[in-house]
Amino acid sequence: MKFAVLGATGLLGHHAARAIKAAGHQPRLIHRPSTRIERLAYLGAECRAAELFDHAELCRALDGVDGVLFCAGHYPGPPRRWQDEVASALDQSNHFYAACQAVEVPRILYVGAAIALPRHPQGLAGHEGLFYEGMPHWRNAYLLCKWALDEQAREQARCGLPVVIAIPGMTLGAFDVGPSTGRLITAIASGAMRYFVPGARNLIDAAEAGRGLLLALERGRVGERYLLTGQNIQLAELTARIAALLGVAAPRPMPLALARGVAALGRLRYRLTGRAPLLDDTALAVMAGGQYLDGSKAREELGFVAVQSLDDTLLRAIQWFRENGYIEG
Repeated sequence: MKFAVLGATGLLGHHAARAIKAAGHQPRLIHRPSTRIERLAYLGAECRAAELFDHAELCRALDGVDGVLFCAGHYPGPPRRWQDEVASALDQSNHFYAACQAVEVPRILYVGAAIALPRHPQGLAGHEGLFYEGMPHWRNAYLLCKWALDEQAREQARCGLPVVIAIPGMTLGAFDVGPSTGRLITAIASGAMRYFVPGARNLIDAAEAGRGLLLALERGRVGERYLLTGQNIQLAELTARIAALLGVAAPRPMPLALARGVAALGRLRYRLTGRAPLLDDTALAVMAGGQYLDGSKAREELGFVAVQSLDDTLLRAIQWFRENGYIEG
């Protein structure tokens, strides 16, 4: 089978491409013309350059595949209005879905985020059947982008596109070039992260998540969500474990109200000086918007069970960051 990956240079996309290769399938990596794709050459994958907004180019890149994983969902950058971020997110993915429809891609996997699910009303672990009643009240750009993209993916499935939704927990691992979620590790290592907002998380190894994404593409039911989960853990314990493995002081808790104030001051400073905020709204949402997750649906329908231990995941991620110059020592 030939499976395409959009966003293979990112953490999840890279591990999804590795899972495709390991399963004996042929990966096709679709990337922007300006993207440095050389570091993925070891996969022996077919590479196609295409801009999301170039319909003809994207159609050519998708033509002939048996399925595609969309790991390139919009991620808010420097502070701007949440309305603009949501519009950009939906515009980009609309072009993707239009190209998939034009060349009749048989299977489409949208890789979502757990923050698109509201918290369980009884405080239990979140599951795939949780939906917001209307727009979320918190006008946070990251939250609203992921909520809107989830709504869009389900609407595309209702309209006839073969879209499946996979939602990994918080992901850590090797090949996090940005880094993205790995900033939790690098910021603790450097001392830049002295505080955190308490909350519940589900953490999954990046390699496990990549394997789960492939299973969702292969076996998932159209229009359904699947949570790919690892270990449920409080952020206080997670940051303490990371700090202990690094041999540094653990961050201290900060109330959400105070963190929101710090983020607001950071936005104001950015508008006045252009300096990036130390605590931006995306980081705030990632810390404060989490919950424990229930992965029983993916286990029962996809046969997905994460077996990598949390400590092994953290040790391997830390080792990769050290070997690649993100962490000293």
